[in-house]
Amino acid sequence: MSISSAMQTGVSGLNANSVAVGEISENIANANTTGYKRSFAQMVTMTPSGGLDAPSGVNAVVSSDVTNGGAVIPTSSATDFAVNGNGFFVVSGRANTSVESDYVLTRAGSFKPDENGDLVNSAGYFLSGYPYTDGTLGSIDGNSFNGLKTVNVTDATLSAKATTTVSVQGNLPSQETGNATPGAPFTSSSQYFTPLGAAKRLEYSWQPTATQNQWDVTVSDGDGVPYGQVTVDFAASGPNAGAPVSYSGVTNLATAPGAFSMDTTTGVMSLTMNDGGTTQPIDVGLGALNSFDGMTQFAGDFTPQKFDTDGSSAGALTRMEVDDTGTMYGIFDNGQRQALYKIPLAHVANPNGMQEVDGDAYRLTRNSGDFTIHKANEGPVGTISSGTLEGSNVDIAQELSDLIRTQRAYSTNAKIVTTMDEMLDETTRLKR
Repeated sequence: MSISSAMQTGVSGLNANSVAVGEISENIANANTTGYKRSFAQMVTMTPSGGLDAPSGVNAVVSSDVTNGGAVIPTSSATDFAVNGNGFFVVSGRANTSVESDYVLTRAGSFKPDENGDLVNSAGYFLSGYPYTDGTLGSIDGNSFNGLKTVNVTDATLSAKATTTVSVQGNLPSQETGNATPGAPFTSSSQYFTPLGAAKRLEYSWQPTATQNQWDVTVSDGDGVPYGQVTVDFAASGPNAGAPVSYSGVTNLATAPGAFSMDTTTGVMSLTMNDGGTTQPIDVGLGALNSFDGMTQFAGDFTPQKFDTDGSSAGALTRMEVDDTGTMYGIFDNGQRQALYKIPLAHVANPNGMQEVDGDAYRLTRNSGDFTIHKANEGPVGTISSGTLEGSNVDIAQELSDLIRTQRAYSTNAKIVTTMDEMLDETTRLKR
């Protein structure tokens, strides 16, 4: 190898190690950057192709350590998200875009609502998810970004929903204990909602009859106007003691257009409510025969009935929460909880082959291989935790050690250049 070739080799070492120092500096600068993945320069030998006299050297190939996660740090914000395990958040540079090239992947999950309520992180990327429609999630195309929408936390409203079913649970005191006597009914009430979201009540009056273990229940509206009456007999012995064994004496007391009937096998009363000339059907379940899932009769006191009802008034979003499967729920001021979005995670065959772009994000390339989109905690992707952030995967001690080693290598290559310069200088003095 000639003197000039040796000098070129030393120069390649200077260039390669300067690239390595640059990557180390970037890692140290981003040691506290959310979701940052360290990058590093690998030294690759440059094999001469022109024979033994051709200069060889070294080249720096920059790679990123994308697969190793950073520490998960708790925060006080419900819209801070971290991925536990494999996977990336799908984000876009523009809200609700349909252009596939606008989508990139990131692990930086520090999202905040902007002036429109769209969740955007500090780098300006909008979080993407699949919206629920009336509590139902549509189909998901796991091989493209189709169907994704920008997650919004302020536009959600909950329209009023009329009550259609009421399930009654409770205990009536056994008459043999003396806690129930004819002429002294036990009363309770349940709330229901009209189609316009107005809250009204149904009243239940349980009257013990002169027959042991038999009760007459009368259902009325909130003003005490009756809809109907049913006689309930409870078993006094045997394996079903305390459970209803028969429903009889079904009497319709409603005025038109209201109505009352009952399926004496299932224990479901069918009411047609008369609210100012309009009708609303509601099924009220007292419990199936010989079962303990509804009303029972055991010794003791009257247990105020527990009512499980559907329907709700109109509601405005007050806050949101996200579970580990990526389902974002809206909590409304009417006490209802409804699924709003499914936040997916993208899986990449070779994450280290992605192209790094500004803002701790990555773009898919040919080297990254195929990608698929999954629900969190399904398939190859991990879970999502709310109120946490993933920190950088930079190890400061390792970076400082690498910095010292790289600086030494740079100085040694610089010595090659200065030595070759002295040899060339000595050569030019030979003719003097």
